[in-house]
Amino acid sequence: MHILFIGDIIGKPGRDVVSAELPRLRERLALDFVVANGENAAGGFGLTRATANELFSAGVDCITTGNHWADQKEILSHIEEEDRILRPLNYPRATPGRGANLFAARGGARVLVINAMGRIYMDPLDDPFAAVEAELGACALHDGADAVVVDIHAEASSEKMAMGHFCDGRASLVVGSHSHVPTADAQIFPGGTAYQTDAGACCDYDSVIGMDKFEPVQRFVKKISGARFAPADGPATLCAVFVETDARGLARRIDPVRVGGRLKPAMPDN
Repeated sequence: MHILFIGDIIGKPGRDVVSAELPRLRERLALDFVVANGENAAGGFGLTRATANELFSAGVDCITTGNHWADQKEILSHIEEEDRILRPLNYPRATPGRGANLFAARGGARVLVINAMGRIYMDPLDDPFAAVEAELGACALHDGADAVVVDIHAEASSEKMAMGHFCDGRASLVVGSHSHVPTADAQIFPGGTAYQTDAGACCDYDSVIGMDKFEPVQRFVKKISGARFAPADGPATLCAVFVETDARGLARRIDPVRVGGRLKPAMPDN
C-alpha cells in the first residue's frame, strides 16, 4: 500500500498548495490513502467545515488535528458528524469527536488512523501512550487493519521518538506534527515501523513556522504582543511523508516529500 501523510496545513497558502499538488502526487505515487494534519487550515488557527471540505475535495482521505483543533467553534458540532476528521485521542472522554477511526483505502484495504497529542510543554491531557495502546490492541495491524498510521502531535522530539519506538512493529507509520519544520530523520525502525519526527508544514517558509514573520520577531525582541498572528502569504511548500507497506502492513520504504515554495524539493524515485 502507498500512504502519504501531509504535515500541518497553515491557512490559505497551505490549502492552496495541497489543492494544486495533491492530485498530481496521487497519480505519480499511486497513492492508496492520504492523511493530512489540518488543525491550522482555517486562517492559521483551527478547522472549519468549509476548509475541511476543501481538503477532502483535493484528495485528502482523513484529517488529523492537534492542540488547535477546537479554535473554530463550529468544528465542535461538525466533528460529531464527520468521521473523517479526528481530534487527539487522549482528550477527556466527553470531548466531541473521535481520536481514531478505521477507513477504507483504494482497493478496499483497511487503514487505522490514530491521532494522539503529547504532554511535554503541551496541555495536560490523558496519557497518550496508554490511549494509543488501547487502540492498537482493539484493532491490531494485519488482523484488524492492513495499515496503521499514528500522528503524534507533540512539542518534544523525545516524546515523538518514544511513541515511534513504542509502536514499532505494530504500526505502519508513526509521524510527528506540530513543529512545522520537516526533520531529516525518516527511517524504518527494527520492527518495521516507518518514522519521522516531524513531517513539516504546508506553508510559506519565508516565515516563522508558517506565520508572517514580523509579529513573532517583534514578540521575541520586545516581549510585547502587537497583533494577532497571521499566516505568511507567499508561495507555500507542501511537506509530507510517503510510505510503502508490505503484505504485513509494515514499512518497506519511507521518503520525505517536498513540493513547491522555498524548500529544496524532495520526491521518491519511481
